Amino acid sequence: MAEKKIWITGASRGIGAEVARQLARAGWTVAVSARSDDELAELVGEANALNGEIHAYPLDITDAEACVRVFADIEGAHGPLDTVLLNAGTHEPIDGTAFSVEPVRKLVEINLMGTVHCLAPVIERFVARTSGKIAVVSSVAGYRGLPTSSGYGATKAGLINMCEALRPELEMAGVTICCVTPGFVRTPLTDKNPFPMPFLMEVEDAAARIVRGLERDAFEITFPRRFTYMLKVLRMLPYALYFALTRRIVPKDGETS
Repeated sequence: MAEKKIWITGASRGIGAEVARQLARAGWTVAVSARSDDELAELVGEANALNGEIHAYPLDITDAEACVRVFADIEGAHGPLDTVLLNAGTHEPIDGTAFSVEPVRKLVEINLMGTVHCLAPVIERFVARTSGKIAVVSSVAGYRGLPTSSGYGATKAGLINMCEALRPELEMAGVTICCVTPGFVRTPLTDKNPFPMPFLMEVEDAAARIVRGLERDAFEITFPRRFTYMLKVLRMLPYALYFALTRRIVPKDGETS
């Protein structure tokens, strides 16, 4: 894995930052992007202290022109990338009985369109040189609709569907795309969840799964498997049974979602 080069978005904290640390320790040249300049600077400082190579490129992925510019700057400074990990995203629970436009728009602009803004220049460059690997971080929330996740789940389902559509076309052009679908991982986002999270993983373990997955050609990198495979089974349930289950997790009056 030495001497490889990767760009990671959403790398200021959580999974993205930990993947950056692990790859830098393994000898990769790592370019990291996020909106937080300070947190990126801390990550770069950590790597320098351990003789790792991480370079910060602040970016708001909702700005399509900035995504094109930053990707070009990274390759201009470090040469052609081997891999891109599009990890940036956010979560906001939505009360279905108080459904409104703005929270869904925010999730779509960041999770879905933000990823698209990065994908477009990356695919163009990778196809032109018939090489490269793209990993898009989605979620098991994209497998089926879940209460309070009408916006978040829709964006994650969209990412899974998009990667499925792109996979055979890009393979023909020499480019690999895969989808990362984690279960619950202890991060600043999941720390806000007021409900029990089964099979909760530590971020170091989740990042290690992604790092190992990037070495393989499988379409999906999913973990923890006992949990994610249970959710895959739910995709096969008829609606009557499925809704009987999901009604049980609808927040009751007075509970927070």
